[in-house]
Amino acid sequence: MITLQIHFMFVIGEIGVNWDGDFEIAREMMHQSKMLGLNAVKFQSFTLDMIKSHPESNRLIRSSINKQNVDKIHQISQEIGIEWFSTPMYVEAIDMLEPYVHRYKIREFDGRSIVNNFSSDLFNLIYKKNKPIYISSETIPTSCKFYNDPNIKWLYCVPKYPCKLNEIDFTKLKYFDGFSNHCNEVEGPISAIKEGIEVLEIHITSDKNKDFVDNNVSFDYDDLKDIMKAAKLSSTRKRVDHEQLS
Repeated sequence: MITLQIHFMFVIGEIGVNWDGDFEIAREMMHQSKMLGLNAVKFQSFTLDMIKSHPESNRLIRSSINKQNVDKIHQISQEIGIEWFSTPMYVEAIDMLEPYVHRYKIREFDGRSIVNNFSSDLFNLIYKKNKPIYISSETIPTSCKFYNDPNIKWLYCVPKYPCKLNEIDFTKLKYFDGFSNHCNEVEGPISAIKEGIEVLEIHITSDKNKDFVDNNVSFDYDDLKDIMKAAKLSSTRKRVDHEQLS
């Protein structure tokens, strides 16, 4: 009997800074993500010093997951029934997040040293937690000593905000486990889905007409419906192929 292993896509909605530190916006975004079939939502953990040069630094810091808001975010996720996790950008954030999250994300900037086989305190501490890790990279990671590590999933990412559709090299996806999207056209993630990725990360927003900081790379709920339809069709095709080969 010929069998085919089926990988169902894990879809992450990057709430990031688009909740503006407002728990009701976070609740709505988690609820909509749950209803639309996303597997998890993700936030970010950074310090004011890291963003002090940003013109909206005082606004941005309200959306960082920290000791003051982590319990409330966790409570909301539990009430809604959707997993949440975060991208820690400084070492002290890891132990703060550890009791709450089942996985971690390393942003493309912090992943550059890892893909080139240079260690960092941030990566070392996350790695010791022995939980799934997603690492964004524009560079093909096949030469990295962690390339085949079972706890690490590599996400192809073009670090432009936003990037254009023609700047994404979809042929690279065969070397990655998934795709972290910064293209503001739905064809970006949908094209990646068609390549058979296991993990998709997409920025989301509750309202494109508002001035949320990451709206220029984010999809609203109508966009998410189209993306999730493509994701479900991809899983259905894989299931059909498996049945035909059995």
